Amino acid sequence: MQFSHIYDLAQRVKANIRRVIVGKEEIIDLLLVSLISSGHVLLEDVPGMGKTLLAKCLAKSLDCDFKRIQFTPDLLPSDISGINYFNQKLGEFQFRPGPIFTNILLADEINRATPRTQSSLLECMEERQVTIDGETMKLKRPFMVIATQNPVEIQGTFPLPEAQLDRFLMKVYMGYPTTEEGVEILMRFKEQNPFEDIPCVATGDEVINAQQDYVKVYVCRDIIRYIVSIVEMTRKHNDVHLGVSPRGSQALLKAAQVYAILQGRDYVIPDDVKAMAKPVLRHRMILRSAIAIKGSQADDVIDYILKEVPVPAEEQLWKREG
Repeated sequence: MQFSHIYDLAQRVKANIRRVIVGKEEIIDLLLVSLISSGHVLLEDVPGMGKTLLAKCLAKSLDCDFKRIQFTPDLLPSDISGINYFNQKLGEFQFRPGPIFTNILLADEINRATPRTQSSLLECMEERQVTIDGETMKLKRPFMVIATQNPVEIQGTFPLPEAQLDRFLMKVYMGYPTTEEGVEILMRFKEQNPFEDIPCVATGDEVINAQQDYVKVYVCRDIIRYIVSIVEMTRKHNDVHLGVSPRGSQALLKAAQVYAILQGRDYVIPDDVKAMAKPVLRHRMILRSAIAIKGSQADDVIDYILKEVPVPAEEQLWKREG
């Protein structure tokens, strides 16, 4: 396969993470899709579900710089980006870089910080650069933000602004482990933490190469039209106040291309799009307030849309045009 180097990279990292994380194969795949497609991930669930541990396992699997920010209500934007300070010994201003200057950034409990501080990540996530006192500085490559948050119902949290949410390629729910997984977690961690023993299994250059090459995965016009139809229907659905933006359709295409590689293919099929639809689109829609009160979820809307939108005929999907 043309993309065997990307597939091998993903399998190495996945196997390494599974030395610590029990189950959650689908979640690990989504994390790898985001990494390879140069996206960012928002992990949401109640405390104690392994969100932070999963992010740390990914970072430790890569030969890249890793920084962690614990978001709190008193965290300032300058605590993330860095500041210019006056060095009295040298008699001049110097820049002290913040934790944003790294490869993998763990933004832990991001919704405990104020919206002003949350929004300070916008430029970093979208343009891979930061502007401080009028000076623009490029960030390292690869660059990925893995943010964790507790559900907004938890006391002391601030909902992320819509513009911030749209910068995340995916929003992923961890979910409770099964009974067998719960037993395995206790057995695996009862004597020592296996996280301490996992090695680095991939380099930053391998990740950069994968991020450059995945875009060559073949996507026929019918699949492109299928993606656009799904996104357009989010704007017409009666339960949706604000549908998915064009950035969302681009994100769904990117995710489907990488997911196809992880399934051992060099072309995208409708099942790839369906598999990526919920994590990529669920946080990009604003439901009508009356519907949200009734408990209807964005995932329900996406399920309905996937049933309603006609699926392209599969025999045409791998035939190259021209």
